Amino acid sequence: MVTYNEYLQSILVKILDSHSTLKQTKDSYGDLDIIKKEHLRINGFIKVILKKIDDDKIPASDFKTLKSKFQYYLDNYYFEKEIETMAPLYSNDLNRVKNMRLKILEALEGKHMMDDIKELIEKL
Repeated sequence: MVTYNEYLQSILVKILDSHSTLKQTKDSYGDLDIIKKEHLRINGFIKVILKKIDDDKIPASDFKTLKSKFQYYLDNYYFEKEIETMAPLYSNDLNRVKNMRLKILEALEGKHMMDDIKELIEKL
């Protein structure tokens, strides 16, 4: 049986994997699809954490802070519509694709969210 800590840790690792994929993307043709896929994966995993993980069952006190950062991220950053609008018009414009990727990374790394995820994984 998987514990809450193991379940949370596995989801956080998947978020870091998608973040890493976004960082390693080289801004070439077709990368907008990769950016869209990884962004949707990250958002989905964050939503799972917010809805399914109970604060009281995670012993690490940093989890509540991270959970509030996740909620802030979802409330303030919505790139899906921009990507959908951009895809038919600018999917071959590498500068626009790069800017979209960098904006998503900037939002994810804001408030040190990715660093907090790494720290929490180590504590779990």
